[in-house]
Amino acid sequence: MSRERFEELVGEALDRIPAELTRLMDNVVIFVEDDPEPGMPELLGLYEGTPLTERGDWCAGVLPDRITIYRNPTLRACASSEEVVAEVGVTVVHEIGHHFGIDDERLHALGYG
Repeated sequence: MSRERFEELVGEALDRIPAELTRLMDNVVIFVEDDPEPGMPELLGLYEGTPLTERGDWCAGVLPDRITIYRNPTLRACASSEEVVAEVGVTVVHEIGHHFGIDDERLHALGYG
């Protein structure tokens, strides 16, 4: 799958997030990269930043949180285009969940793991 199509899938997954939630997202950017850092070859997504639940007044003026969705590990993990679409949706919600302060255990219990 081309990078362009993969980026479209990430955009489509973001479009499926309810507007009332996306309005609450604050100071976060979303990227698509081909691969994660060496040593993490199967990482599908990564949230880097300070969750909304942990922010205080000190957060003003800081760089945005960063969500990265990794293309190649996702493609390796999926056997079909349909699986890629589903996995991208799960990964996007999972990483946005971290932005809202939801931990891995809870995200897995909700089916976003």
